[in-house]
Amino acid sequence: MHDMTVLVTGGAGYIGSHAVLALLDAGYRVVVVDNLTTGFDWLVDPRATLVQGDIEDDDLVRGTIRDHGVGAIMHFAGSIIVPESVSDPLKYYRNNTVASRAVLESAVVCGVKHFIFSSTAATYGTPEKVPVAEGDPTIPINPYGTSKLMTEAMLRDVAAAHPINYCALRYFNVAGADPQQRSGQSTVGATHLIKIAVEAALGKRAGVGVYGTDYDTPDGTGVRDYIHVSDLAAAHVAALAVLIAEPGRSHTLNAGYGRGFSVLEVLDAVDRVTNIKLDRKIEGRRAGDAGELIADNSAILATLDWTPQRADLDGIVADAVAWERKLSERQ
Repeated sequence: MHDMTVLVTGGAGYIGSHAVLALLDAGYRVVVVDNLTTGFDWLVDPRATLVQGDIEDDDLVRGTIRDHGVGAIMHFAGSIIVPESVSDPLKYYRNNTVASRAVLESAVVCGVKHFIFSSTAATYGTPEKVPVAEGDPTIPINPYGTSKLMTEAMLRDVAAAHPINYCALRYFNVAGADPQQRSGQSTVGATHLIKIAVEAALGKRAGVGVYGTDYDTPDGTGVRDYIHVSDLAAAHVAALAVLIAEPGRSHTLNAGYGRGFSVLEVLDAVDRVTNIKLDRKIEGRRAGDAGELIADNSAILATLDWTPQRADLDGIVADAVAWERKLSERQ
């Protein structure tokens, strides 16, 4: 048992709920603050304490930190749909940048020493080279990426001024579900390719849109670095260990596997795992989609005690399928 309680904001969401599981399995005490706008209370492991409320409610957050003796914060709460960020930028600057500022201030006021932040590969925009490394230019091409990059800047400045260190993890494409089926991607109308494809395979939607077949990639479709959500959650626990061990140092790290799969390769994997031929609807490119986005993950491998355990595409898809079947039983 670690003598530390970790506050997980957004812990009732997809990635947050897996981080809660990983923390609990590693022996940490966990308290979750989530307003349940996109999260689900039943995704939060019963070993954790769930506080329903808003992360911008300073009294609630600070009371929770003090009541539970919180020593570290993992901040997942936020909005994540890129096209929506383009049509409603102020929502993203409020839910991501402004809300993160509030949580950071609560951390500083309450003397929390460690902060782990969900950042994104969208901070890079359209990278000049692939794979993309942490030191490469960060020129976001949508408000979602900008809202997260602004939070990274706040973290850097706060860590320079106060006794707090941080790790910002820039996620690539998160997929799959807890192999023990304790959590998974549960949002209705999800925008993740593997989730959409699995829903289609199980008859929950008509087919799968393939947006753009003329990219400069081996088969013309977009290539992405898919990381299993349980590996990503494990990276957060490993990041916390490093922050505790080296209090003066902060880190910004890509969270990916360093290899990509195309849209068609992903759909082929879903076909294989489910033994169903997906109906593929070829559409034009979507605005703002890069042809290829792959992580240079050498820094995270060198910095954290972490190695991918679930990098097999068919395995990622199989976990997603098993969770989707479980969701069907709930509904």
